[in-house]
Amino acid sequence: MKTRFIPLLAVLALVAGSNHALAAADEKLKAAAEQEKAPLIETLRDMVMIESGSSDVEGLKKMADFTEGRLKALGAATERRKTTAGVGADMVIATFKGSGTRKLMLIAHMDTVYQRGILASEPYHVDGTKIFGPGIADDKGGIAVVLHALKILKDAGWKDYATLTVSFNPDEEVGSIGSGEIIAELADQHDVVLSCEPTAASPPAKNDSLLLGASGTATGIMKVKGRASHAGAAPDRGRNALIELSHQLLQTQDVAKSIPGTQLNWTTAKAGTVRNQIPEDAEAGADIRLTIPDGIAKLQAAIDAKLKTRLVPDTETTVNIVAGRPPFVASDRGRALAQEGQAIYAEIDRKLDIVEMTGGATDAGYANRSGKAIVVESFGLAGFGYHARDEFIDTNSIVPRLYLMSRMLIEQGKKK
Repeated sequence: MKTRFIPLLAVLALVAGSNHALAAADEKLKAAAEQEKAPLIETLRDMVMIESGSSDVEGLKKMADFTEGRLKALGAATERRKTTAGVGADMVIATFKGSGTRKLMLIAHMDTVYQRGILASEPYHVDGTKIFGPGIADDKGGIAVVLHALKILKDAGWKDYATLTVSFNPDEEVGSIGSGEIIAELADQHDVVLSCEPTAASPPAKNDSLLLGASGTATGIMKVKGRASHAGAAPDRGRNALIELSHQLLQTQDVAKSIPGTQLNWTTAKAGTVRNQIPEDAEAGADIRLTIPDGIAKLQAAIDAKLKTRLVPDTETTVNIVAGRPPFVASDRGRALAQEGQAIYAEIDRKLDIVEMTGGATDAGYANRSGKAIVVESFGLAGFGYHARDEFIDTNSIVPRLYLMSRMLIEQGKKK
């Protein structure tokens, strides 16, 4: 593989935060990105108006129809591949054939965290340079960058690649439970994978960024078995599973703090069915994040040791940890690719940060699992408020992100 070296003075300029470009911008490409800004905003509006929560089969089908139609219009051969688990929605996989030697892949996701009807309380609207809407940043902005960067490159006649694959999946927000293995398999067939989750647009972020690390995920399930009895007439005959659950949650809430590279937060709980019965069963769920390969085993051992201490006699507590999405930790080749992105941003007098790690999980973990492809995350638009109210994108990021994606694909296509 041919390596692109960045001159020492250029590196020093980046480190110093210089506003001087490393090289002249590709003015034709920049102008094309500026021309695509308004069409990209229209694409965003069309997609936001399609409610596509991870369990909304109808909405996900509309998103798949929309994106597949756009990819076909760009000249791709498309495939709808059924996910292997979950609600049964489709992935959209598009393939472009070029005249070069490199195999490039772009990934983003069509689903959002929001339930059907969210647009009634969180409508699409514009406020200055911010455009608000459910899922507009995470990850419909990423899809828009892919579609419009490919339009720019198509108009320019760019074909310097062997294969360019686009994968849009419908279940990222629920752990890619039915698409993760497919993403991993596809990624292993490519040289480079650019994942298009958003970059942060609000403090503490000062600049747009690319991401080199994201936590893996797991789910913790705590179950307590007690004994039922009449809550009014014979409470002492029962063994209160709810009280024991509370005790064990408090015992284990900080267990991950002693295991670097792990994070555990208990987030759900349920117990009992009626008011006048001592609850026999209780259950809690935990969100677990991991950046180390043996994190699950270490957490399990630490939790099991805590569970030996009971508060309520004759109760039994178990915790089962189920692995989810693998962690994403970029390789040295990924870091070098991100540094190329910094040089590209400097061409248009903008600074691009490199973020080492985030607690959020992404499909870059699946793409990077084997280490065969070079993977970098966060090529989507700058946005904020994802998974919350008032999610938005910053329109000032549209032209720079289109320029970055287009130039990055051109540069990667040149390599041998």
